[in-house]
Amino acid sequence: MQQERDRTRRFCAALLIAAVVTALSLSPLLAQQAPTIKFKETKWNFGKTQQGKVLTHVFRFQNLGDATLIVRNVRTSCGCAAALISNREIQPGKSGEIKVTFNTKGYEGSQTKYIYVDSNDPKEPKAQLAVQVAIDVPPRPRVELDNYSIDLGLILESEGIETQTRLSNPGERELSVEFSHKDAVFTIDGKAVPTPLKIAAGKEVTVDMKITPRRNVGLVREYVLLRTNDPMRPNLSLYVAGYIVTLEQLQELFYRHKDKLKDTLQMTRKR
Repeated sequence: MQQERDRTRRFCAALLIAAVVTALSLSPLLAQQAPTIKFKETKWNFGKTQQGKVLTHVFRFQNLGDATLIVRNVRTSCGCAAALISNREIQPGKSGEIKVTFNTKGYEGSQTKYIYVDSNDPKEPKAQLAVQVAIDVPPRPRVELDNYSIDLGLILESEGIETQTRLSNPGERELSVEFSHKDAVFTIDGKAVPTPLKIAAGKEVTVDMKITPRRNVGLVREYVLLRTNDPMRPNLSLYVAGYIVTLEQLQELFYRHKDKLKDTLQMTRKR
């Protein structure tokens, strides 16, 4: 009986040793059963180009692994670039392509856009590609506003909406601007703004605006549209907001908060 138990133990031990040896001998083979994505290059420089051109480059890659490479997703860092893949499943030893298109319209200077490739490569599941370009823009007018949003706070009913904005032209060509708001009057030094308003290169002007509100009291929001000959910014919006109150409402506010206003005034004088 004892001998039989010993034989059983020796047999189980032999089976365990054989299993361990088999697992160790197969582990290198099993480790190799994985895809490996390898790109010919991960960056591409288009060099210099004129604004408005559509640029294209093809990134080529190969599956150097021993299992099927599956490209799950290809996305770009902005809507100006698009990426199309030739095949989402690449067999071992086979190659694929990712075609990248970059529309330079609306961009200038040095630009870098990224392409992200998600795959089942265990070592590089999220590969990153990049395209670079230096976009040359010909001399042009450039429009800039000192503020694109103006909050006037409380507005007395009898005063209406009055504010101003400063426009500058840091460009190399003359800037033309047209204002649009059906209930607004635009002036410079008390004179009506010409249509279009012309601003020389490197100059700036301050435009006064008086808007007739569409409601007598309460919250008001107005949008002034500016149309320009700046090819990069042909349309701009200036947001003007405030809260219209009657004289009685204003007096009531001052009376209600007179103590706080008095304390604030005293603190201001001490400074």
